[in-house]
Amino acid sequence: MIFFIVNRRSGNGQGFKVWKRIRLLLRKKGVHYQVKFSESPDHAAQILKKHVKEAAQVKAVAVIGGDGTLQSIVGELAGTRIPLGVIPAGSGNDFARALGIPSSPKKALDYLLTGAIQKIDLAQNGNRTFITVVGIGLDGKLAQNVNQSKYKKWFNRVRMGRLAYIVSFLQVFTRYRPSLSVSIQVDDKEMTFSDVWLIAVANIPNYGGGMNICPHASYTDGFFDICIVHGVSRFEALRLFLRVITGKHTSCSGVSMLKGKKVKVLSSSEMIAHGDGEIIGETPIDISIRQEAIHIICKENRRVS
Repeated sequence: MIFFIVNRRSGNGQGFKVWKRIRLLLRKKGVHYQVKFSESPDHAAQILKKHVKEAAQVKAVAVIGGDGTLQSIVGELAGTRIPLGVIPAGSGNDFARALGIPSSPKKALDYLLTGAIQKIDLAQNGNRTFITVVGIGLDGKLAQNVNQSKYKKWFNRVRMGRLAYIVSFLQVFTRYRPSLSVSIQVDDKEMTFSDVWLIAVANIPNYGGGMNICPHASYTDGFFDICIVHGVSRFEALRLFLRVITGKHTSCSGVSMLKGKKVKVLSSSEMIAHGDGEIIGETPIDISIRQEAIHIICKENRRVS
């Protein structure tokens, strides 16, 4: 049995619309399934807690929603043998993008039903787990702004969620002030940076609806890729952020790229942090890797239904 969790509100209601298409396809294919509907990411986690004990009956948990919904449940599945499948229906859908999962519900379902199972890494902060990127500083403020905006719903309605992040950037960037001094400890090495715009601790290459912040990040190598933008003027920072779209910023002056398993960030002024696009707090913050923590359905010829 495949256990579906559908976030009705993902993508301004796209979650439920996608489910209606998936339901018809499941019936045509004769796939045995069960479905529960959530009203929020936290509600999705509560649903999973009630059903995860039925592991003997569940061959996979499939989420129809966005990165926020995935974030809420990966901690519940971590350490179990139940694989996670994804049918994207959120604003950014960055995790699905990193896995190469199509935005088409039909193609995403085919991916789910014929996929192979692979262990991947997660990020950990306290008792919370994350599957994509933990962003600190400007991108934390961007995530906060876009999540509070009214235009996010409008862009989601027309399936252009990525534009919400671009509009948010234009709103926030002109007013944002970089942190004067930031201490970053990566594993056993401590470094200090001045005028820090952002720090991205990445488990996958992209965030913010496809921005390639750490183009070489891998969810299977046991390490984070870390991008720090620092010591540049506002104009220079803008030029760098335009390059982030294509991932061509990494060799530019003002960008430091690091790699490690544990990251600790302290700053002279508070910097907002997000994980998977959801606000998780402010600095100081610690993030560590959980290697091969969860099973994910990936694109190979092995049935899970």
